[in-house]
Amino acid sequence: MPFTHDTELALQSAAALVNSAEDEGDRLADMAGLDRFVAEWNWTGSRRRDASELEQVRALRPRLRRLWELDEDGIVTEVNAILRDTGALPQLVRHGGWDYHVHATPPDAPLADRMAVEAAMAFLDVVVLKEMDRLRVCGADDCDDVVVDLSKNRSRRYCSATCSSRVNVAAFRARNR
Repeated sequence: MPFTHDTELALQSAAALVNSAEDEGDRLADMAGLDRFVAEWNWTGSRRRDASELEQVRALRPRLRRLWELDEDGIVTEVNAILRDTGALPQLVRHGGWDYHVHATPPDAPLADRMAVEAAMAFLDVVVLKEMDRLRVCGADDCDDVVVDLSKNRSRRYCSATCSSRVNVAAFRARNR
C-alpha cells in the first residue's frame, strides 16, 4: 500500500464525512451526530460544541465531495485553496500513543478546519503518488457515496457490503430469469 497510516485514515475519514449526508438521513443532523462522528474517527483537539461548529463541518462536506469529482489539476487547485484558507502550517506532533506524525493545524483550530486540512494533506499524497484511481464513486446505480479503494489489487467498487450485496443479488436474479 502506498499510503501511510495517517493518509489512509484521513482519506477514510473524509469519505465518511462526505457520505454522512445520506438519502436516508443526515448523520450529522445534530450535535449528538457530530459527537459520534468525532469519537468514531478519533478527532483530537478543542471543540466548541455549538451550532456554528456543526454547520461549519456540515458545510465542509460538499467541498470535500468535489475532490472525488475533480481531475488531478482540479484537486491540486482545491487542495492548495484549502491549505491556504485554513493557514495550514505542517508540523510534527506525538500524541495518543502515536509516534511522530504530521499535523498541519494547531489543536485549538476550528474542528472543520482540522478536518479540511487532514483531508487536503491526504489528497496531497494521492496526487503526489499518482493514486487518483483509488478515489471513486460507489458502483451501485442507486448510490452516489464516495469510495477510497485501499485494496491491494484496486478492486473495491462499492461503498459498503450493503451496496455490493444488493448489486450482486440483482445480477444473480437477472441471470436466472
